[in-house]
Amino acid sequence: MTIVSRIYTPEPSAGSMRLQALATELGRQGHDVTVLTTKPPKSIPLGQTSGETIRRWPVLRDSAGYVRGYLQYLSYDVPLFFRVLLSSRPDAYIVEPPPTTGAIMRVASWIRRRPYIYYAADIWSDAAQMTGVAAWVIKAVRAVERFALLGAAENLVVSDGVVQRIEALAHGSPTVVVGHGVDTSLFSPHGVGVDNPSDIVYVGTMSEWHGAGIAIEALAIVMQDDPSVTATFIGQGTDKQLLQETVEEYGLADRIRFLPPVPAEDAARWTRSARVALATLKPSVGYDFAVPTKLYAAIAVGTPIAYAGPEALREVVTDNALGKAAPFDAVEFADAIRLLLDRNDAEPIPSLVRWAHHNVSAQAVAERAVAAVLSAARSRRGR
Repeated sequence: MTIVSRIYTPEPSAGSMRLQALATELGRQGHDVTVLTTKPPKSIPLGQTSGETIRRWPVLRDSAGYVRGYLQYLSYDVPLFFRVLLSSRPDAYIVEPPPTTGAIMRVASWIRRRPYIYYAADIWSDAAQMTGVAAWVIKAVRAVERFALLGAAENLVVSDGVVQRIEALAHGSPTVVVGHGVDTSLFSPHGVGVDNPSDIVYVGTMSEWHGAGIAIEALAIVMQDDPSVTATFIGQGTDKQLLQETVEEYGLADRIRFLPPVPAEDAARWTRSARVALATLKPSVGYDFAVPTKLYAAIAVGTPIAYAGPEALREVVTDNALGKAAPFDAVEFADAIRLLLDRNDAEPIPSLVRWAHHNVSAQAVAERAVAAVLSAARSRRGR
């Protein structure tokens, strides 16, 4: 099997973690796995693998060191086409977005006469619509994404909400829901914390659809009432600079700090050390079906979550006592954060850890994904 992705461990992201879990499970079941990916930023050291063969290619990165943007994508996609043609043929390719990679792989896999399975964790054209780009760009992204989805032998999907969006965008595309999870052996309550923890952490991407600005507004309210509260935002994204500027305007730069992305092990340490973890999702912009991975990661280490966003995920948080949830409103979000801060220590909450193991284990997700991959590969070989 060959995994195709512009991002892979140790580079931190939800995609990296789910693909690493998939590679590990494929290896556990006796399959040879090759990963065609990129060289990570120099700030991220390469670690040991779980047995897969990783072939890395240098690519363009943005100012934050991330492979994000059409030129950056193409710097991976164009060489990828030739890398696939010149490498040995696997039983199947497992392809991570963006859609440009999916489109390239539809052509390349057709030439190699091998199926590809597309990991449709979210809908990129929906996300593009939120960035304010020209209408023709959104149409182009939708066309490319439709092409990638329709050509796949199977589309691995994280939720029923994504299935509905795929059906609307590319009717007739094969889909199987494998779920969404985190590595509960890595994100666990067991392990060391950080030397200088914060009361509150936000760990992960800060992009347009996350709407993390509401967290800064809520923290300003909380910190006005309690001058001792501190927070740390860890990650990158298109909104990060704006968030930093907002913190400066509130005069909170000494209490709200920003750190670059860190390896998953360090993300777990920061979250494990906090009293509250934050997650946000901007509602009513066509992305209400998404689930921020940071929410599940926090629960897995036993740290309660304060969430602001669409109602569906608020109900999950509330109904399962995973923390506190609020509408996308700074005042109500501040109230939710305050209620969790009333907890006087940062000790993990066992009920959260149990819920994560039962519902969002990356291993269980990987097992379902491998079953779907093998079924799709066998089906195509039988044609």
